[in-house]
Amino acid sequence: MRLANILGGLAAVLLFPNLVLATEPLPQRWVSAGGALSEWVVVLGGEGKLVGVDTTSRHPASLIKLPSVGYQRQLAAEGILALHPDLLLGSEEMGPPPVLEQLAAAGVRIERLTARAELDSLQANLQRLGQLLGDEAAAQRAFLDYQARLQTQQQWVEQAQRSQEAPGVLLLLGHAGGSPLVGGVDTAADWLIRRAGGRNLASHAGYKALSSEALLALDPQVVVVADRTLDGEAARQALLQQNPALAATRAAREGRLLALDPTLLVGGLGPRVPDGLAMLAAGFYPASQSLTAEAKREP
Repeated sequence: MRLANILGGLAAVLLFPNLVLATEPLPQRWVSAGGALSEWVVVLGGEGKLVGVDTTSRHPASLIKLPSVGYQRQLAAEGILALHPDLLLGSEEMGPPPVLEQLAAAGVRIERLTARAELDSLQANLQRLGQLLGDEAAAQRAFLDYQARLQTQQQWVEQAQRSQEAPGVLLLLGHAGGSPLVGGVDTAADWLIRRAGGRNLASHAGYKALSSEALLALDPQVVVVADRTLDGEAARQALLQQNPALAATRAAREGRLLALDPTLLVGGLGPRVPDGLAMLAAGFYPASQSLTAEAKREP
């Protein structure tokens, strides 16, 4: 009889994995490390479960009031354990590994979702968040709405490109105007540039510092500035002061330096990405009407 029960339970796991998951207790105290994931938790109605977030989780503003557990790649076990979480949510960017092992040994459930900038990855992330929050239907609705917004965005870009060429673009990730890193292929920066209708001039993989000579040789028509500490015009001026070679590029000469919130690049595709795309597209194609009223042209 006992063997039959075991075999029956195994069959249930194999045939109805979602039913078995539904019997697991839902985590009630969450720490989230990764801006996009934290934002999705809020969108899906789980903000009340958050007891701590990392430094990239700054939207909505209410998250800033929560205890901080530091930067997602440099977490400390003591600070997280002090919050008594049931769950630590993050992406493959989260670490370091010894800290995650220590947390798991202490009984904290570790959920690592993908940070890849792909719609399939986002759908999987939202499905898992929906399971953990006990509302898979809300997660599915959020994904379908997101997909529809991106389709509208793509149609806008295609229309704009009928009368304007796709500009050559560089996205610079920096810190108070210091030596910036240039977003290459297989990055969230590259995904944003392409989806907004630009041509990413950086052909290297990942984020990499480029020399002044290399920046001048690429001569971008548009430069997107994602500064971790400065916003808007302050970020643009600091970048030019610390990197004077950029002043000779077409982007600087024509005033096409666009400021982007760097948290849009962290943790995968977040709920504010469509608005960010609309803003970038408006700057890439200034002769076309902005996609949304919120997408203000920069500068």
